Amino acid sequence: MKLRFPPTTCMVALLFVAAADLVAAPAAASPGLTATDLWGMIRLGDPQVSPDGERVVFTARSYSTDENRSVSNLWIVPAAGGQVVQLTRAEVHDHSPRWLSDGRALLFLSDRSGSSQIWALDPAGGEPYRISDLPLDVANLIVAPDGKGVAFTLEVYPDCDGIECTVDRIDEIAGSKATGRVYTDLLFRHWDTWEDGRRSHVFVAALERGETGRGLPDGLGPPRDLMKGMDADSPTRPFGGTEEFAFSPDGAEITFTARLPLGSEAAWTTDVDLFRVPADGSARPVEITADRRGWDTQPAYAPDGHTLAYLSMERPGFEADRLRIVLRDLTAEPPAERIVANDWDRSAGSLSWTADARTLIVTAQETGRLKIFAVDVASGAVTMLIGEHHNTSVQIGPGGRLFFLQDSLTSPAELFAAAADGSDARPLTSVNGEHLAGLSLSEPEDFWFTGARKEKVHGWLLRPVAFKKSRRYPVAFMVHGGPQGAWTDRFHYRWNPQIYTAAGYMTLAINFHGSTGYGQAFTDSITGDWGGAPYEDLMKGLDHLLATEPSADGGRMCALGASYGGYMINWIAGHTDRFQCLINHDGVFDERASYYGTDELWFPEWEYKGTPWEKPELYDKWSPSRYVGNWKTPMLVIHGALDFRLPETEGFSAFTALRRRGIPAKLLYFPDENHWVLSPANGILWHETVLEWMEDWTGE
Repeated sequence: MKLRFPPTTCMVALLFVAAADLVAAPAAASPGLTATDLWGMIRLGDPQVSPDGERVVFTARSYSTDENRSVSNLWIVPAAGGQVVQLTRAEVHDHSPRWLSDGRALLFLSDRSGSSQIWALDPAGGEPYRISDLPLDVANLIVAPDGKGVAFTLEVYPDCDGIECTVDRIDEIAGSKATGRVYTDLLFRHWDTWEDGRRSHVFVAALERGETGRGLPDGLGPPRDLMKGMDADSPTRPFGGTEEFAFSPDGAEITFTARLPLGSEAAWTTDVDLFRVPADGSARPVEITADRRGWDTQPAYAPDGHTLAYLSMERPGFEADRLRIVLRDLTAEPPAERIVANDWDRSAGSLSWTADARTLIVTAQETGRLKIFAVDVASGAVTMLIGEHHNTSVQIGPGGRLFFLQDSLTSPAELFAAAADGSDARPLTSVNGEHLAGLSLSEPEDFWFTGARKEKVHGWLLRPVAFKKSRRYPVAFMVHGGPQGAWTDRFHYRWNPQIYTAAGYMTLAINFHGSTGYGQAFTDSITGDWGGAPYEDLMKGLDHLLATEPSADGGRMCALGASYGGYMINWIAGHTDRFQCLINHDGVFDERASYYGTDELWFPEWEYKGTPWEKPELYDKWSPSRYVGNWKTPMLVIHGALDFRLPETEGFSAFTALRRRGIPAKLLYFPDENHWVLSPANGILWHETVLEWMEDWTGE
């Protein structure tokens, strides 16, 4: 059941007045979602419930297509619902709000002083003020449970004795006229950044309180590096998200993620471990998951301090293995571990403890949704709490009340609240309500069909805006990346099917073999079979559409995808000519060349069951470049220069092959984008070019 609530005038007015110089509300009704609409949406993030459960602070990011930039600020709303109030008004990025334990102050990170530092704010009123003045950018802020200190990360050289040594070395490098870099190990670059030898280390510092009479923090004590001398990152690159570390309830220790050893092995291992360290830095970190060879992540202490929960992958080298919930009994000597809900065939995405330490609140993908579940710690029983749409950033308030962000295929994320059992789920914000009210959006439809290996496969169908049964419509055939990913009921800011329904396309998205949320065996099934079962699923899903939807025009179809989706577009080009056009964004062209150019070697080594010299037959069998002689279909190729996951030569190679064979083609190249397209101006150009290409080849 979809929950629909009208926006309150005061909420929308406050948000749009604050962002007036960045994003204007639509002047008139639009028939459907456009790229300009996408960049006009305000994006919410990082909700944090106050200690008393009465208020929720969150971030709101707005984009300017004219200025090609974004700003983010802090907003607050009563937990029971009511007026949304803006707390900060920076023209930069205020983010990562964190309550002190007494609820009298908020700390947050901001680059308003020219570098990322810790700022403080009285949520009852007053201007924000800076409390840190460190010579390095501060990231990943958390607050100690007693509110007397904070933990955060700084990028430092691990062989330095202190922060100033790192600063001096940075200045020395910046002052050099030589620009060459020398490397002796792999992962010399990652995602879109060249490595410079610095590591993200966890630091702690005391909060100093002045004589203002308000008891608010006004300074930061000397920071202590809890990972001093460790050649390791926390959060662990490239796996971890933000804040891959946590205080124990008494504040006496911190558990963080890291990977040892670094060096060339970092390029082909997924062995990430947890380390415990006294928060006062009185002892060296101790590795506690050395016997687990996969990825261990997201440590979370139970409120009573007796148990540490974390997520763990069992198989090393596989980044899409199931994340199991592990409980470590800290009262036992030595500490004992057990997996809870081991028979639950879902991969946990996040976990949080309830106040009584009896239940874990967990998110997990399931059948095209990101749902919220309750896991009983004693029995392992799993209960679904929120089963529709895409739910993230779960916070637990007093009484077990849930606060979370929820988005869907028809709405950007809004802040929601629900009772502890998931009932009475309702929105606390309607930030984008006025904007959505001027749009006509297509309602998504689930469908299932028999795919490869005679197994059921799930997909989404979205009909064109103002759909009429009497008409025939071109087909937009979307292929997701990963490949261990899925099309879910979420509001994507580039691969949004509503863009194509607005342009008059019957839009199809299929979760082929290898997709997540349908059991680990289904996810595993793509390994060593990239162009096999997934391709069969895609073709059978398309056949299903054409057989059951008379309005779908099989003579006007365009297939499009990115990353693995781009790989599949190249594969489709060599195996069928049923499409009138293709769109390949950052896709693999040659599997062998891609292996030697990518940053993360564990990925192809798992997917192809070894290196190219160990398994040459698999790399050759599933390489799209092998089938260029069969290519006939016009293709738009898109690539970013900063894409170190799939280097730009993959896109150049595909474009060269197309033009050398005399096939109509177009290359859209971004010299300043990575595997994604992140700037508003480039995002608009991306959509304009894609839709123009589709119209050229599928228009009437």
